[in-house]
Amino acid sequence: MKDTVAVKAENSSEPVTSGFQEILLLDVWQVLRARWFWGYSLLFAGLIVVLFTMGVTESQIIGFVGLSRLMVTFIQICIAVIPIFVLITTVRSVVGERETLVLEYMLSLPVSFKEYFWGKFVGRFLVVFFPVFISLLGAVVWGTFKRLDIPWDLFSLYSFLLAAMIIYFLGLGMFLSTVVRSQEMGLSVGFVVWILMVAFLDIILLGLMLKTRIDPGIVIGTAMLNPLQVFRTAAMALFDPKLTVLGPASYYILDTISRSGFIAYAILYPVITGLFWAWLGYWFFSRTDSI
Repeated sequence: MKDTVAVKAENSSEPVTSGFQEILLLDVWQVLRARWFWGYSLLFAGLIVVLFTMGVTESQIIGFVGLSRLMVTFIQICIAVIPIFVLITTVRSVVGERETLVLEYMLSLPVSFKEYFWGKFVGRFLVVFFPVFISLLGAVVWGTFKRLDIPWDLFSLYSFLLAAMIIYFLGLGMFLSTVVRSQEMGLSVGFVVWILMVAFLDIILLGLMLKTRIDPGIVIGTAMLNPLQVFRTAAMALFDPKLTVLGPASYYILDTISRSGFIAYAILYPVITGLFWAWLGYWFFSRTDSI
């Protein structure tokens, strides 16, 4: 199927809106009507409330206290929840509309493949990132009201890290959604991908290193290709500059690349690879029979 070219009548008095904007707004509106979105939003908003209520800002970890302590806990929970959530919800987007024949209807309108795909990508990013960012910003506002010190550098770095994490798993989810032929298969593949990423965290890699006695640099370098490991290590590096919780592996990481360099890598690597997955999904989507 070829791209549909949007042609509007010259005498039309309606404002000209691109297919990209139409798909973006339609996808956002569709998500806003879904129960999972409000459950997702309440989860993070409620998490901030619970952390404040439990007095997390009054405890201390490795010198971090107040709002910094709350952000450390918040980012750790986000790393555990957001990836699987983004994968499970995104992997059903394109294939779900194909199964329900919504995709056939959408592509019969003056909307191109490019506008449809990237409109859904950007729209889904906004609805996933916005509740997390607002929750984090709400913590800052409440901290200001309570006259706590505001760690703006930590707030900025965590925001970029969360955005990078969402872009990666969103791109991967969009790719899987264009490749699989059913929602059930998409959910299964997404869950398997998640399990593989979780499996190759510290425990499996350390066991492999001890059993095979291969060069530790190879093992650690392989671990840094796992986005979950990158997110987890970067979150640690923000509140533990020497990565003492990683043990001997910290010496290799910090000797190979500086702390600031690793944080930059933890943001740029997921964004670049996530956009690559998304582009690969768009390439597959636009060159195969999508209906």
